[in-house]
Amino acid sequence: MPSVLGLANENSLIYAKFSVLHKMTEAPKQELRYFVRISNTDLNGNKSVYHGLTGIKGISCMFSNAICAASGIPKTQKIGYLTDDDAAKIDEVLKDPSKFKIPSWLYNRKKDPEGNTDKHLTGSNLTFIQDNDIKMMKKIKSYKGVRHILGQPVRGQRTKSNFRKNKGKVMGVKRKTDVKAGKK
Repeated sequence: MPSVLGLANENSLIYAKFSVLHKMTEAPKQELRYFVRISNTDLNGNKSVYHGLTGIKGISCMFSNAICAASGIPKTQKIGYLTDDDAAKIDEVLKDPSKFKIPSWLYNRKKDPEGNTDKHLTGSNLTFIQDNDIKMMKKIKSYKGVRHILGQPVRGQRTKSNFRKNKGKVMGVKRKTDVKAGKK
């Protein structure tokens, strides 16, 4: 019995020494920033890089993973602990993803009609281009453009039971006001 207690004490002593040495060699941690600005968007500093980048409009989970791999930043690290250099590196990857060998099938704008190139748009650029595309479809009166004009679903959904809000104010069964109660 005493040997077991002695062994437990030795292990706890070794563990205590190791934890003290580990704390001494550990570098002081940078302070957590609660908001980090990347690509003109404020991101929550408490989220991991992988999930936080999806807060930027136009970035999916797959593209976020590709950004983390291309920039060399661990995706489990919190955004609040990113240095300014890391944030600049992510911005650089977002501006020109083809330079960092991110595959073009991840981009959200393949074969752009203006330059016939593959692009990845984010933020206000994405909304501006989408609005211009819808205006162009309306102008040339394509089927999708006409559906946009009419306020109907564009992608072939059925309208008998869904999309009721587009039909305006609909009344149910209307009773005659002339009929008095109890008289036939």
